[in-house]
Amino acid sequence: MKKLLYILALLIAFCSNLQAQKAKLSKEEFRQVQEKFITEKASLTTKEAKQFFPLYFELQDKKTSLNKKAWHKIRQGKQENVSEEEYNQIVEDVIETRIQIDQLDLDYVRKYKQFLPAKKIYDIQRAEMKFHRELLKPQKKK
Repeated sequence: MKKLLYILALLIAFCSNLQAQKAKLSKEEFRQVQEKFITEKASLTTKEAKQFFPLYFELQDKKTSLNKKAWHKIRQGKQENVSEEEYNQIVEDVIETRIQIDQLDLDYVRKYKQFLPAKKIYDIQRAEMKFHRELLKPQKKK
């Protein structure tokens, strides 16, 4: 049971703490870098970017909030004398959080479709994955 909690915690950590991977950027600076990267890689026009990014960052804020709640639950599992029933609830709550995040992703993709073709949304998703891979690469020493 603890092993499952650990794996779930790693998944949540990966999603919620990617911003901390780069050197000391503020949230705004990070978002500027991310916006530039995605805009370039997905070939978004200025108009498309102006419509897309407010919704995209709204989604990211909602996902961060949900991940924080899940982390709070996971930390409860570190306490002494946690019962099997409490661990069960923690595991289910963390999974429910992932489901909520996936539903949010789907809801926002549907919003994007109101002004972006599916191909652009696909390109954005690929660019986002590339961006996160770049974050995880070790920084080269000069």
